[in-house]
Amino acid sequence: MDSAPKATVVGLVTPHLLRVVDLANEAEKGVNVDWHVRDAVSKTMGLLGDQWNAAVLMAAYVDGLESAATQAPKTRAAYARVLQAAADAARRLRRD
Repeated sequence: MDSAPKATVVGLVTPHLLRVVDLANEAEKGVNVDWHVRDAVSKTMGLLGDQWNAAVLMAAYVDGLESAATQAPKTRAAYARVLQAAADAARRLRRD
């Protein structure tokens, strides 16, 4: 009996989190990533919002961004700032 692998919250959210983490790493190098972060968050929230368990996925995405931002070392201020900005933007879109 072949069944397709089941999609999990982690499996659906992680690629989107990693995209923002990559952008945060670029910000540390001095790259202006503001537009790219807003775009990534907006697209992600749109994609997650189309899922049957949208509320859970969106909450996991926001929680993941906030967790990464708070766990960032103090020496990585630009990195943490981008992650927190992404979390704030996702939270605002979640309420809309």
